[in-house]
Amino acid sequence: MAPMAEPLILSLAGHTPDLHPDSWVAPNATVIGQVILGAGASAWYGAILRAEVEPIDIGAGTNIQDNVTIHVDPGFPARIGSGVSVGHNAVLHGCTVEDDSLVGMGAVVLNGAVIGAGSLIAAGAVVPQGAVIPPGSMVAGVPGKVRRQLGDDEIAGIRTNATLYQELVKVHRDAGNA
Repeated sequence: MAPMAEPLILSLAGHTPDLHPDSWVAPNATVIGQVILGAGASAWYGAILRAEVEPIDIGAGTNIQDNVTIHVDPGFPARIGSGVSVGHNAVLHGCTVEDDSLVGMGAVVLNGAVIGAGSLIAAGAVVPQGAVIPPGSMVAGVPGKVRRQLGDDEIAGIRTNATLYQELVKVHRDAGNA
């Protein structure tokens, strides 16, 4: 079996991505510019992390799933905490997602929004620019609104999901082309 191709890791404007040795970037993922990927963090197939004008900082054990786009604007860095799961096809743009949160598949979080720790952004939700979501919230809809507070068991489930992705990295890290 031949080894898989390497991801596209690009320096830009004097900034080289800082990828922790224990992080993992899928072969067809793209990481450009001022990106920091913490210990045990992962960027999955088709993910694009593009930081030309502000940094993207991704915490330990966070998973950026397939086809996620993370981008920044002047004055709007992207800060993703530890133990966060960002679902397939989500878009995070110049926002903050605090620790132990889950951003559902296809959700969009816009410039300046802050997602409090232990929150869940439902699949397809759009969190407006500048919105501040309290910790432990469940957000759904377009525009995204807080629907209720999460229980301790739900927040624990978010942490379990992030841990599962750390285990999946071990399988994919050693994969080869068929």
